[in-house]
Amino acid sequence: MNPVDPKSLRKSRLYLLLIGLVFAAPMIVAGLLTVGGWQPGAKGSGQPITPQRNFVAEQLRVPMVDGGNWAWRDSEPRMTLVALAGPDCAARCLAALTSMAKARVMLNRNQSRLRLLYLGTPPGDAAARQAMTSYWSIGTDVDGKLAGFRSKAPDSVSALLVESNGTALSFYPAGFDAAGLLRDLRKVIK
Repeated sequence: MNPVDPKSLRKSRLYLLLIGLVFAAPMIVAGLLTVGGWQPGAKGSGQPITPQRNFVAEQLRVPMVDGGNWAWRDSEPRMTLVALAGPDCAARCLAALTSMAKARVMLNRNQSRLRLLYLGTPPGDAAARQAMTSYWSIGTDVDGKLAGFRSKAPDSVSALLVESNGTALSFYPAGFDAAGLLRDLRKVIK
């Protein structure tokens, strides 16, 4: 039997301990960060809606201009982006609505998975209203259940992103970043 060199044994054990530490260090750091309150994650541009609301359960009725009521739960899984214009919707409001429609178009092959719903009186003259109907469905919040989300500032628009089952996911207050909205849409519409 060969005698084991104690110095070599200590060196081997130290290497084994260092290898274990290399694999355990990320888990230890993650645990410390979690205990410290820091949580990594993909933060969206919109504000989360708390308490969570489901428009199907609330029976939120939205009569459409062309007749019928808006179906929050669609025949196929599609998200809904709801635009809520403030008073006197004009040039800035129309620009925000256009940027929302552009965000839908930029979803490319997934653009059919997003519906655009405008609640209120469409801005602009008859030609602008007619052009708007090519992208937007137009309806009215007759019971005022979404009044808390509607922009109060003149010539502005806020938005809600609603899941295909009628659950409101995110709120985008007036002056939101259209690029941030597009990033959020790309995350949830795949």
